[in-house]
Amino acid sequence: MTTDSTISRIAAPLGRVLLSLIFIISGFQKITGYAGTQGYMDAMGVPGALLPLVILVELGGGIALLLGWQARLAAFLLAGFSILSGLIFHLIPGMGMEGMEAQMQTISFMKNVSIAGGMLMVVALGAGPVSLGASRKAALA
Repeated sequence: MTTDSTISRIAAPLGRVLLSLIFIISGFQKITGYAGTQGYMDAMGVPGALLPLVILVELGGGIALLLGWQARLAAFLLAGFSILSGLIFHLIPGMGMEGMEAQMQTISFMKNVSIAGGMLMVVALGAGPVSLGASRKAALA
């Protein structure tokens, strides 16, 4: 029979990997499609000049979360980023969307809300026992 500590040793790093992947992949895609992303941001009323900051948050936060380094801070920032980007890019009232397009935007918004929820769990519970944060605490003890 497994114990809670065994489950934590597996679930915490796996959860961090799964949560971090969307940000790491998205950050790299923004680098490789820089001009297109910048144009999309401008079209949505967000200054394209903010793109380097967006890439830094996604890649830096995603990698920190993946490694479990400053995981609570990274998760807090990524939770805020998820809600903010969901509100700006997916919750678009009055844009004349109907049917499937409106449904897809609602699903995308709810995805961002769900990611923020997962991030807030990391904020509350920490990175778990298998992380750079845990390794550092063990070394200091």
